[in-house]
Amino acid sequence: MEPNASVQTTEGATASADGHEALIAELKEQREKIKQGGGPKRIETQHAKGKLTARERVARLLDEGTFQEIDAYMTHRHTDFDMDKQRYPGDSVVTGFGKINGRPVCIYAQDFTVLGGSFSEVQGQKVAKVMDMALESGVPVIGLNDSVGARIQEGVYSLAAYSELFWRNTQASGVIPQISVMLGPCAGGSVYSPGLTDFVIMTKGTSHMFITGPQVIKTVTREEVDLETLGGAMTHNTVSGVAHFAADDEGHALELTRTLLSYLPSNNAEPPPALEPTDDPWRMDEELNTIVPTDPGEAYNMKTIIRKVFDLDSFFEVHRDFAQNAIVGFARLHGQVVGVIAQQPMILAGVIDIDASDKIARFIRFCDAFNIPLVTFIDSPGFMPGVAQEHGGIIRHGAKIVYAYSEATVPKLAVVTRKAYGGAYIVMSSKYIRTDLVLAWPTAEIAVMGAEGAVNILYRKHLKAVADPEAERARLVAEFREKFSKPYRAAASGHIDDILIPAETRPRLIAALELLRDKQVTLPPKKHGNMPL
Repeated sequence: MEPNASVQTTEGATASADGHEALIAELKEQREKIKQGGGPKRIETQHAKGKLTARERVARLLDEGTFQEIDAYMTHRHTDFDMDKQRYPGDSVVTGFGKINGRPVCIYAQDFTVLGGSFSEVQGQKVAKVMDMALESGVPVIGLNDSVGARIQEGVYSLAAYSELFWRNTQASGVIPQISVMLGPCAGGSVYSPGLTDFVIMTKGTSHMFITGPQVIKTVTREEVDLETLGGAMTHNTVSGVAHFAADDEGHALELTRTLLSYLPSNNAEPPPALEPTDDPWRMDEELNTIVPTDPGEAYNMKTIIRKVFDLDSFFEVHRDFAQNAIVGFARLHGQVVGVIAQQPMILAGVIDIDASDKIARFIRFCDAFNIPLVTFIDSPGFMPGVAQEHGGIIRHGAKIVYAYSEATVPKLAVVTRKAYGGAYIVMSSKYIRTDLVLAWPTAEIAVMGAEGAVNILYRKHLKAVADPEAERARLVAEFREKFSKPYRAAASGHIDDILIPAETRPRLIAALELLRDKQVTLPPKKHGNMPL
């Protein structure tokens, strides 16, 4: 070795170290630039609206320190309308994966600070990649939406990106859970992606969804309408049924997302997540024995029954503010997740109308797709009568319920608490559309119709001929109710499997669910059925 060789090696190593430090410093600088999104002023504007940035939302939703970002350096390629001067690393969306309650999820969050979060070719490519990752990995995908819509400057490239997104939403449907969290505007064609997902959570005051804005509506119809009325959180939670949850603020929306995921499996090949039971499986609440009034015209709160039967504090209602005559949601029985469907006698006497039909059928199909057993509580006098319902397609909509129950292969349990009349009896998980176990309470009335209506039809001529038709009608109603409106006749013919003391419902459902946990059903081979949509 020559005398100065060690010196040269040391100098070379020093230069190399300096070079690496410079590279790392440059990378750190780039990372900081990426975190700035559209820049400090736009972040300040976002905060002034009471809204978090895309990365702040991701950090709050995911378990601390678990987020792994991908495609943070991608930029668009367009130059029209001076777009070459408006390139930001990562473009207008943040994508990646992380964990929620220790379970992996994929996520994308639109960044409103970058060109209004507009959906661009690059945003489409990034979201498509993360959705492909979610589908291939079998994990839920969550979209945090806050965007002005398609990036007009990119023309057809933006529209094509939407098409790719919608296609992936459809392919992922029934395979992995898809959740859309609306934290800002969502207008035009962009609303169809949330519309294709399983659950939509909207934030009051800041989120809006609409196909056409107020100005377009005013131009076309001369009708004045404001944003909140047109497509605000409560409009879509109460009137349209597009949204399933209404959050008070962004923090609440993200917390609802975490809670919802705690009831859902990661994919359709897994069972829903079970918890270690903390509630007594043999708990029998005596109040259930008297909760249903003996007077069939008197209302009661079905949600009280649900809360007393299932594991304490486990009921998580879905679509709470839409079609309130029907109730759907998730709960746990001895730690196991189930889907709950019921009528609400306090609203329209629990009658089934168009909106209730859609609400029930959609929830059944989600639960069946993701291996969630169904427990149904029935108290309905039938389908809603009237010209508006008939012209609105109550036949078609009501048929969705019977289709969904008949198609479902998960364990199906049903409890008739009071009225199960006519078509409502049939479609609401009745025995012969292959419900595994149908139970009834002593207050159950299973008949073609109510006693009063039946007597008016069956004894119409007779009542006209008697001296005191009112007294005779009362006698015949009592006689009909005694003969046809009690559950014993249905039990004798096998239409129901047992009659319970109401307090026994919880342990009986738990026992049945344990038996049916590994239920296997083979369906006729076919591509798919033709549901009455």
